[in-house]
Amino acid sequence: MPFTYERTVRFQDTDAAGVVYFTNVLAICHEAYEESLAASGINIKDFFTNPSVAFPIVHANVDFFRPMFCGDKLVIRLIPQKLGVDKFEINYEILVADLVVTKAITRHVCIDANTRSKRELTSKMMEWVEINRRDPEEKE
Repeated sequence: MPFTYERTVRFQDTDAAGVVYFTNVLAICHEAYEESLAASGINIKDFFTNPSVAFPIVHANVDFFRPMFCGDKLVIRLIPQKLGVDKFEINYEILVADLVVTKAITRHVCIDANTRSKRELTSKMMEWVEINRRDPEEKE
């Protein structure tokens, strides 16, 4: 079942036009990613501080359908998908008042943090993907 994260757009998220600045959309998505990891029992401090395994983003994409403004109440749906033995992708849907206003994707590769070489996804990350993936009957 997709993970859901709720957040209010803050003034600091916006640009001079009063809408969410494009790079801040990825920061908001990353907040949802961190919350989903914590909700599945992964210790965030251990995950990001001197890990033996890392999951860097190797691709990111954002599509904007409507602007987001300061004060908007966001619902971010996070839907991971395993792409291979060493990579996964996260699809994000950002909604305002039940309307999808933005979609984003981040693609991650699992690496050994010391050698920087690819390695298989850890069992914890495969479990995280499984917990948060979209059920087949929910696919569009």
